[in-house]
Amino acid sequence: MKKYNIPVSKISILIIALIMICISSNLNWSKNYQTGILESDAKGYYAYLPALFIYKDLNFGFFEKIEKVKYYNKNLFYDYRSNSNGKVINKYYCGTALAELPFFFIAYLSDYMMNFESDGYSGLHAVFISIAALFYLIIGLFYLNLTLSIYEIKEWQKTLTLFASLFGTNLFYYSVTEPGMSHIYSFSFISMFVFFSKKYFSTYRDKYIPKLALILGIIVLIRPVNGLIILILPFIAGNKNVFWAGLKSILGNTKYLITSCLIFAGIVSIQLIIYKISTGNFFVYSYGDEGFNFSKPHIIDILFSYKKGLFLYTPLYLLSLTGCFFLWKSSRYEFYSMFGFFIVITYVLSSWWMWFYGGSFSSRVFVEFIPVFMILLALSLKNLNNFKIANRIYMLLIILLIVICQIQTYQYRYYQIHWSEMTKEKYWNVFLRIDKLI
Repeated sequence: MKKYNIPVSKISILIIALIMICISSNLNWSKNYQTGILESDAKGYYAYLPALFIYKDLNFGFFEKIEKVKYYNKNLFYDYRSNSNGKVINKYYCGTALAELPFFFIAYLSDYMMNFESDGYSGLHAVFISIAALFYLIIGLFYLNLTLSIYEIKEWQKTLTLFASLFGTNLFYYSVTEPGMSHIYSFSFISMFVFFSKKYFSTYRDKYIPKLALILGIIVLIRPVNGLIILILPFIAGNKNVFWAGLKSILGNTKYLITSCLIFAGIVSIQLIIYKISTGNFFVYSYGDEGFNFSKPHIIDILFSYKKGLFLYTPLYLLSLTGCFFLWKSSRYEFYSMFGFFIVITYVLSSWWMWFYGGSFSSRVFVEFIPVFMILLALSLKNLNNFKIANRIYMLLIILLIVICQIQTYQYRYYQIHWSEMTKEKYWNVFLRIDKLI
């Protein structure tokens, strides 16, 4: 009888899934679940679904009844609407709603079968948004694991990396506490994009091109700025000859190139069609006076500040950058490709008018790029494998930073770390002080 040995890393994904189901069910699936899951920006992302399938109203006339009357909460009230050409529209893009769509229909059907009111916000709708986040989390970790396998990362190293990517970063927070936000969905599709890009550059097989176009289209539809992930392709290729050969192969195959462009355009056009229906115009800027100020980026602030510094509140991101040292030693091309990618996304993200992105734990806009950071972390583990003492110290650092991240996540959930008013004095006054919450 043939024996099947399941890799440790795959078992770890199953364990993570079980842990996250337990945590989410305990925190989110209670009687008042809808108030905690759909809040702030998440209300806008989700609103497309009831607008299309229940109210048939892409000008969101149901907002007053739902937000101001039926489910009014002065602490959670949020108006996700804006105006264009005298028409009311949703400020946010519809990609997150597209990812949530299957779970919306399951909730709608479940409500119908159990005779619950189906207004899009009652019954099980919020619970299934939480389930959707867990689903995309596991999909993202699954493809991250496959990517690490291509880099020939050992099983125990992949396992540690997978646990670190979730519990050592703000990915955990956006999987559990704010599952309706767009970041967990972006993380999942970017993880897929990185994997299929690596497969393409490893094989030059044309079948991966339409898949990449589809995934990239969804990434852009969820959050347009995340289209910057395309800049990671030189690093993913591994060297310039492979990269240029891959591009020539794409450009030389007219059939797959045209098909892929149509797929990408078709996905992105979903938002344009919605704008056309709701305003009469295909092209609309829904953010009003909000935008990027590229002449005044807040690079230091977004990475190191007490207000919202990525490396301060989630230091595992910083530790992962030690992988760049090994890239420098092994491949200057990969080093400069990775460094350039990091600089560009940091510059662009820190140029947003509200560089700290409102109420969020750490710099939330980096969550989607965790697959890239975790490749660096895994490469560090791989290169340190032959140096026992250094390897053990590095592993202990990862575990320590996971603990620190979990403590700070806990502090943030209970308002010991404020969402926007942190200072040096406030930070060190509560640093790892969970005793103040007991």
